[in-house]
Amino acid sequence: MLTDAYDFLFKLLLVGDSGTGKSCLLYHFLENQFKKNSMNTIGIEFGTRIIQIADKSIKLQIWDTAGQERFRSLTKSYFRGTAGALVVYDISNRDTFLGVRSWLNDVRTLANPELVIILVGNKSDKSDEREVSYLEASRFAQEHEIMFLEASALSGDSVEEMFFKCARSIWSKIQTGQIDPERSGTGVQFGDSSLRRMTQRTRMRKKEKSCCF
Repeated sequence: MLTDAYDFLFKLLLVGDSGTGKSCLLYHFLENQFKKNSMNTIGIEFGTRIIQIADKSIKLQIWDTAGQERFRSLTKSYFRGTAGALVVYDISNRDTFLGVRSWLNDVRTLANPELVIILVGNKSDKSDEREVSYLEASRFAQEHEIMFLEASALSGDSVEEMFFKCARSIWSKIQTGQIDPERSGTGVQFGDSSLRRMTQRTRMRKKEKSCCF
């Protein structure tokens, strides 16, 4: 099996106001180091990484969107066909937290109903400059029925966890049948063609058995 082969592809989206550190979070996840002299994202950027969930190789296709208002209409076009969204704010900038509600509304309106959403409070290393408490953000997440964690693109704290947590939740929905990789617009695709054929054969056998009763 080739080292770059994978069983599934998950499309993830990073959204949030400008300056929240979305690009730095992505860079740390891909390169395992902090991105110095980071510039604001212009339009859309993306990166990929293959991870292991259970016994499956999952290729994460992560789209990093611009947070500036002038790019809002462009970034919205990428919301459709997304399996997971990480909504990022800066714990040391309350305005970015207040902007979360708008981003959350956008992704829920435009993305598929089974979208996995995680609220991410970035820059947890700036605890002495905190403007948004952990408790406040946690309660907000509970009210909106989404997951929540704090992370730091600088130290790397919880960066791996935020992406793995999102991927595991998507995988769980595939296992329960809430997400069907064969259906377009879910943000999930089969990777290896042999896995696709195996899944199709399994479904055919189930249909044949049900016809016998």
